[in-house]
Amino acid sequence: MDDLREQIELLESSDNLSASINDVQKAIDLLVAARAKIAADPQTAPLTLAKLHDPLKKTMEVAQKDLKPIYSGLNKYSRALDKKFKDKPLPAAENDALSSHPQLINRAIAMHLLREGQFSVASTFIDEANRNPPRPEPTPGTPNPYLQEACSKDAMHGTFNSEKLQSQFSEMYHILHELRQQRNLGPAIEWARDRSGVLEARGSNLEFELCRLKFVCLFVGRDEGGAITESEDGPLRAWAYARSEFAPFQNRYSRDIQKLIGAMAFWPNVQDSPYRRYFYNDSAWEEVAASFTREFCSLLGLSADSPLYIAATAGAIALPTLLKLQNIMKEKRTEWTTQNELPVEIPLPPSYHFHSIFVCPVSKEQSTDQNPPMMMPCGHVIAQESLNKLSKGARFKCPYCPGESHPRDAKKVFL
Repeated sequence: MDDLREQIELLESSDNLSASINDVQKAIDLLVAARAKIAADPQTAPLTLAKLHDPLKKTMEVAQKDLKPIYSGLNKYSRALDKKFKDKPLPAAENDALSSHPQLINRAIAMHLLREGQFSVASTFIDEANRNPPRPEPTPGTPNPYLQEACSKDAMHGTFNSEKLQSQFSEMYHILHELRQQRNLGPAIEWARDRSGVLEARGSNLEFELCRLKFVCLFVGRDEGGAITESEDGPLRAWAYARSEFAPFQNRYSRDIQKLIGAMAFWPNVQDSPYRRYFYNDSAWEEVAASFTREFCSLLGLSADSPLYIAATAGAIALPTLLKLQNIMKEKRTEWTTQNELPVEIPLPPSYHFHSIFVCPVSKEQSTDQNPPMMMPCGHVIAQESLNKLSKGARFKCPYCPGESHPRDAKKVFL
């Protein structure tokens, strides 16, 4: 990467676009003046164009000369990119699980556009997908795309009603704009209060986080609209806000409320107090915006991040490993025989680990839908196949404790 940084620095140092822009502007001025002169007196057109030829040619040559260092820098940077990131063919699509479901890809693209706030692009994409729906073809090892049981009916046809989702995401982006750009907590607090019961049932902290940030804003000197004020009655306004709004949070957040109120004793020098982190947190607004986005999407039954973005990122991470695997299989003339899992481990970051994995302590095999983990009355968990082999349909002893049980007493564990 050092080579790429060096080429970028050289490109920036040789940047002379301002000179080229001035040269082009001179050429435009010459043309505009000539057009005005010809429009005023059409009979002078031949003479005017003849006089224009040499100055215009000279101006364009100077502009091209100024651009040569930039073209040279771009060529060097392109060569450095090609050297660092060598072009390799993509893996073969022989095991593409989605090749039989192009309509699901269309749905994922439309959902991603809606989630990103690209509503007009999403509407155009959905209209075109509805007018020309893709025709899926069955792929070995994947569900038959013509069976309704394979997935929901609307997803099967690659269409869904986007008007409601568009309205909901419009509301989300409006609130996020108020939070991030205007520093206005009002719309977000109103949204959270309207759904207070649902958020409370989910164990969400969003409403209190918003009210706590509102308290901090009033304390340090922001008015109801989020604008910074010079008034010295900030702590009094924050105290009044706490008395009127913090009562519903006493049970769950009493300790946090005590800390906020205790900070009032340090008002003249809160920057050097133990409560500084509550009042001078540069990432507080972004943290609240992320919490709001997560809760908003959760109430819609969606993840906080776009599934298409997650899939594309995970695929990009896995691509080098899959390319290496493909080359090895080609050299050894072997085939990928596993359909339900990858033949190699893909090192994804922790944030991309969405499903827990259970490995049976008896058989040392990973659990699957056909071989789920089963918990015995004693609390120990083994795979269903191991349970059947140990019990043989009768009472048996747990392999890890003296407890005995019947296989019908075991319960399936969902991870």
